[in-house]
Amino acid sequence: MSLVLGLLSHTLSRVLWYSGLRRGCHAPRNQAMEQDKALEVYDIIRTIRDPEKPNTLEELEVVTESCVEVQEIGEDEYLVIIRFTPTVPHCSLATLIGLCLRIKLQRCLPFRHKLEIYISEGTHSTEEDINKQINDKERVAAAMENPNLREIVEQCVTEPD
Repeated sequence: MSLVLGLLSHTLSRVLWYSGLRRGCHAPRNQAMEQDKALEVYDIIRTIRDPEKPNTLEELEVVTESCVEVQEIGEDEYLVIIRFTPTVPHCSLATLIGLCLRIKLQRCLPFRHKLEIYISEGTHSTEEDINKQINDKERVAAAMENPNLREIVEQCVTEPD
């Protein structure tokens, strides 16, 4: 019973923290800062190119401003959550798009962060499996060791001249 109460207490404290109810008088300032950080993140990811089309993820509406959420989790440290929407529910490149998002943000974000990337709920037939893959550090590292995959990612994340 005490284990259940402990888990419930932990979950409730996280919900209160993320909702802003435990931030006290600094909530409006923190909220504005989080919104600024979210726009900063969006500006970084919007120019990523689709792996099989000549368009950016922004042009294809795979990413939008509303798909980026930033929450302060510590002093000068933020949780960045991206929820992207593949163009079709059976998109075979959804994992690659998630990998591109992760690599570009790891390289370009100017602040300390924890990164979580998800496919928007209900927009892909295998979203749970893909979400696990793109948030697993070991799988991401292994994918980037593959020279062919690394080259495709580089082409997608490199800014056009």
